[in-house]
Formats: sequence, structure tokens, C-alpha cells
Amino acid sequence: MSTEQNEGDLLIKPSSTEHPLYESLVEACKTVYDPEIPVNIYDLGLIYTITVEDEGKVNVIMTLTAPGCPVAGEMPGWVSDAMSAVPGVQSVEVEMTFDPQWGMDMMSDEARLELGFM
Repeated sequence: MSTEQNEGDLLIKPSSTEHPLYESLVEACKTVYDPEIPVNIYDLGLIYTITVEDEGKVNVIMTLTAPGCPVAGEMPGWVSDAMSAVPGVQSVEVEMTFDPQWGMDMMSDEARLELGFM
């Protein structure tokens, strides 16, 4: 099976935005902060995908601002802990990726404003 990207392929897998737990999971992500940046990881654009299966199994694909981030080993656990506290969630699996690489254009307008980029 080829993992090669083809033109027109999505770089980031779509989230389960229609699932009833989705908004609560986003709010849970917003409680997690990169210790070096005063903005939550969701508004920073570090959460690429949140998918929810019917039985409450949550899968997250996320990245870091840089591969050498000092909390790289801890951040997935923080995300898992925050999301596991959401009622209805049975399990959380967090996958780290650097494809596509994070860029400042992935930040929300709120994050850009907070960091003085707007």
C-alpha cells in the first residue's frame, strides 16, 4: 500500500465535526497550553484531526510547533487526559505527525492577535 500523496489528496484528515462530542473535545483541547506559548494548542493549530467513533473512541492527530519541542513526549498525554475527562469518551488515542509541518498560518485569528501578529 502506497503512502504517497497524490495531487488533490487532503493533507489533513477531516474531523468528526458533526459528532455530538466534537465541540466538547475542542473545548478540552483549549485547556491544554504549550508551556512556551501563552495560547492553547487548538488555537495554535496543533490539533489537525479529531475523529469520534460511535462507542466513544476518540482519535487525535496533532503536531508540535517544532519536532524538537521540549514537551514533545508529554503533550500527547496532556491532550489524552483533557479529552478523557469529557463525558461519553471511552478512550483517546493521540498520534503525533509532522506532515504537514506546522506553520504560523495554522493559528486562529485569536491566537495571532494574542501573540501580536495582527
